[in-house]
Amino acid sequence: MKKFMMAATVAATALLSACNNSMPGAQMKSTVDTLSYEIGYATSENVKGSMMQMQVDSAYVDEFLKGFKDGVMADDDKKKVAYYMGIIMGMQSNQQMLQGIERQVFCNDSTKELSRKNYLAGVVAGVKGEPATILVDGKPMTAQEAYNYATVAMDSLTKINLERRYGKEKKANEDYMVKLAEEKDIKKLQNGVLYRVLKEGTGKIPADTATVVVKYEGRLINDTIFDTSANQENGVATFPVKRVIPGFSAALTHMPVGSEWEIIIPWNLAYGEQGQPQGGIPPFSTLIFKVTLVEIK
Repeated sequence: MKKFMMAATVAATALLSACNNSMPGAQMKSTVDTLSYEIGYATSENVKGSMMQMQVDSAYVDEFLKGFKDGVMADDDKKKVAYYMGIIMGMQSNQQMLQGIERQVFCNDSTKELSRKNYLAGVVAGVKGEPATILVDGKPMTAQEAYNYATVAMDSLTKINLERRYGKEKKANEDYMVKLAEEKDIKKLQNGVLYRVLKEGTGKIPADTATVVVKYEGRLINDTIFDTSANQENGVATFPVKRVIPGFSAALTHMPVGSEWEIIIPWNLAYGEQGQPQGGIPPFSTLIFKVTLVEIK
């Protein structure tokens, strides 16, 4: 990034004499001219990379370059610089924040979106120091109050839309737990975690402050394996008891060293209503672990 900024600054010197209504052409009249062109051509690789990261449509490369030229040519014109910075921040707000919030609260439903007009109205009022339109206890809300209320509203909307979209899956996972709890060899911890003893251990039971070494395999109720210690060095995993999901931690603090258990964890003690999509765990997933507690470190 520093190299890119340096190159852009140096290249500006060579472009200042160009007409703002057309793209500049190279004129090699001096060593500085040649240096400037070389720096610009070298910088082009970084610019192309940035275009890809910003997902600029390749069909509009000329439009991108026009904007790039205007940015370079702005130089010390504070009015132009302010405008271009506003465009950059506006695009970042849209692509990196608003679209991310929409994916979360609307559960990737592309037919729903936040109001850009209301978002802009809030930004403008706050930047200009104007009182908020929304009142709290009869007074315009502060920026911190707006943040607090927005956080609660986002959580609420997310839960509602997750329930709406994954309601059947949630019920299937909960029904699985209810049916399994009726089996004779299934035992239950106070927090709702179920387990089946496959092999009795005779060693110590880890405290919640301990670090343990385990062999494990994790699967969903449809028998899809989402994780296994077999992929790790020596086929075991080492971690603090407190650093795993609540249901797993609870089971470990009841499990003697040398034991092999099948541990069944309800979604609210696993990855919750959000799940962990990047790890292959859908929302509201009951998790089933076959675990051997090898030792306490």
